[in-house]
Amino acid sequence: MPPRTLHRLYRACAAAVAMAALALPATLCRPLGLAAAPAAGDASPAAEWKSFRGDPELTGRAAGDLGRDLVPAWTFKAGAGIASTAAIWRGSAFVGSLDGNLYALGLADGALRFKYRAEGPIRSSPAVRDGIVYFGDGKGVFHALDAATGKRRWSFRTGAEIVSAANFTAGCVVFGSYDRSVYCLSLTDGARRWQRETDGYVNATPAVAGDAVLIAGCDGNLRRLRAASGAEVWKVGLGGYLGASPALAAGLAFVGTFENQLVAVDLRSGKVVWRYEHPQLKFPYYSSAAVRDDLLVVGGRDKLVHALAPRTGEALWTFAARAAIDSSPVLVGGLTVAAARSGDVFALDDRTGKPVWQFAAGSPIEASPAVAGGRLVLGTLDGTLYCFTAKARNGDHAS
Repeated sequence: MPPRTLHRLYRACAAAVAMAALALPATLCRPLGLAAAPAAGDASPAAEWKSFRGDPELTGRAAGDLGRDLVPAWTFKAGAGIASTAAIWRGSAFVGSLDGNLYALGLADGALRFKYRAEGPIRSSPAVRDGIVYFGDGKGVFHALDAATGKRRWSFRTGAEIVSAANFTAGCVVFGSYDRSVYCLSLTDGARRWQRETDGYVNATPAVAGDAVLIAGCDGNLRRLRAASGAEVWKVGLGGYLGASPALAAGLAFVGTFENQLVAVDLRSGKVVWRYEHPQLKFPYYSSAAVRDDLLVVGGRDKLVHALAPRTGEALWTFAARAAIDSSPVLVGGLTVAAARSGDVFALDDRTGKPVWQFAAGSPIEASPAVAGGRLVLGTLDGTLYCFTAKARNGDHAS
């Protein structure tokens, strides 16, 4: 990794790599001979991935199933790299690009529905709630758009770049900014409800469970805030930069650090329950964990996917990729879906870590998978957005 990029990551705990990309016109590859797509407008839980990690607790779990023999259904070419994770809602996929545009595409065919020009590059992953798309940009502006038309509803300017994705509490959208603050804005008009300052850049997405807002910061602290007021309930120092977002399950918050550890913290007390560190490989964690009751998986810059027991931190298995893994994995239908900076996308059996499917995208990946409606949507740093679906079997009707 270039020294400039490492400097940026350690100084700002940033998600994105400062890569220049040639401005290319948007082109579409239409599907041929593929399995039927979900109906447009399907609002079932299995057909939607409405935010960075799929749910308010940031568990990285997708409903439904994903085939084990996937092929590209379509691709879309943005004008520059894609570091943003897609949101999927009512038959549309929404994704930001470093070219400064948010794109809305048909999930079935990749057709461009609209694009919206922000004020700077978009690394923030969009989130959708009640027909509104929310995201931040590199100039520190937070945007709220109509999901059907792309028309701006309102915007709010912070003091620095926004990489954090949005999350939601009652009547409020919450996110972090590089101006060292967490914001809570009114969903209706963007008015500031509260602002909580921290001691470092806020790169991570807040996790929400009931009245609890959990935020990891580049100051090395994991904080629990009250959703109604932003008041700090507790703060615990974890010993290193926190660029990853916390995942919440079973009364615990799980987050990786830049000091080579995965840490579990009790949500009530703020006390550390366990710490995991690979016995030989000492590399930072930037990937956010995916977790369910019996399994936690996370990618590392040690080129491994790590699988742990959530209650104890015991290592269950590892999978070796060809490059560092900054992308955050997804758990779906017995699979762990992940991507490496090499451009490799892979699905692993979540009991054994053995690969069941792989695809070489040919360009670095730092965005995370979005999985919904039997489709996998993922962007690369050359600006290509892929939509994968199960390969049609003999006798199936193609879409």
